[in-house]
Amino acid sequence: MRIALCQMTASTDPEENLANVQDHVRRAADEGARLAVLPEASMVRFGVPLGPVAEPLDGPWAEGVRAVARETGVTVVVGMFTPAPDGRVANTLLATGPEVEESYDKIHLYDAFGFRESDTVAAGSRVVTIDVEGVRVGLATCYDLRFPELFRAHADAGATVSVLPASWGAGPGKVAQWDLLVRARALDATVWLAAVGQAAPDPTADPEERTKAPTGVGHSALVGPDGTVRAQLGGEPGLLTAEVDAEETARVRRAVAVLDNRRL
Repeated sequence: MRIALCQMTASTDPEENLANVQDHVRRAADEGARLAVLPEASMVRFGVPLGPVAEPLDGPWAEGVRAVARETGVTVVVGMFTPAPDGRVANTLLATGPEVEESYDKIHLYDAFGFRESDTVAAGSRVVTIDVEGVRVGLATCYDLRFPELFRAHADAGATVSVLPASWGAGPGKVAQWDLLVRARALDATVWLAAVGQAAPDPTADPEERTKAPTGVGHSALVGPDGTVRAQLGGEPGLLTAEVDAEETARVRRAVAVLDNRRL
C-alpha cells in the first residue's frame, strides 16, 4: 500500500486549512497514494480557543474532507476538533474514504511541559482501527506516542500499520524525543508507523525553543516494523509518499515475537 505523509502548517482559519488539506490529498493521489495522513489539529492550530471552531463529524469541515476523499478515491486521516458533552472539545481524527468512515478521539491528553490540554479537551476511550485495501491500520494522536500499550492494542486488533497525526511541542530535546519514540513504538508493537507532524508556523524558529502551544516541529517519518526509518521529512512543510509492505510486518513478528512473548 502506498501511503502519503502530508506535513502541513495549519493556520487559525478552518476554511483555509480545509483547502490546504484538500490540496495535499489531491497531490497524494497524483503520487499514487491510497492512504493520506495529515497532522493533528489540521482544522485549526493549537494556541487559539477551540470551542468556537469545533464542529460535529457531519459538519461542513468534515464534509469537505469527505468530498476530496470521494473525488480522489484516497482514504484520508486528518485531525479536527469536535464538540464534547461537557463543554470541552474532543481532539478527533476523522478517517474517511472508500469503505471507510470512522473517527478516533485522542485518549492521552497533553498535560505536560506546562501545557494542559485537558482543560479544554475531553479524553477519548476507544481503540480504533480501520481497513484500507485489506491492510488494518490503527489510529493514534501525538501524545499517545508516549504510551506503548495503545500501539500494542492496535497490533492485538490485527493492525500491521499505525498512523500518528501530531502537532509536537517544540522545546529542548523534543525533536530527539520524537525521533526516538516513533522508532520505539514501531518496535514495541512490530508495526509500520507513519508519524505525521505539523510543520512549525515560523519556519525559521529554533525547535529547541519552547513555544506557548504545541504548534509543531515537523520531522514526519515512516518507520518499519523493525524500527528503521524508511523515509523522513525535515522541519519544512512537504509531502512524502512511500510503500508499506504488510507482509514485512508478519516476517518481523516471526523473527522477533515480542507480542507473543509478553508476560505483563
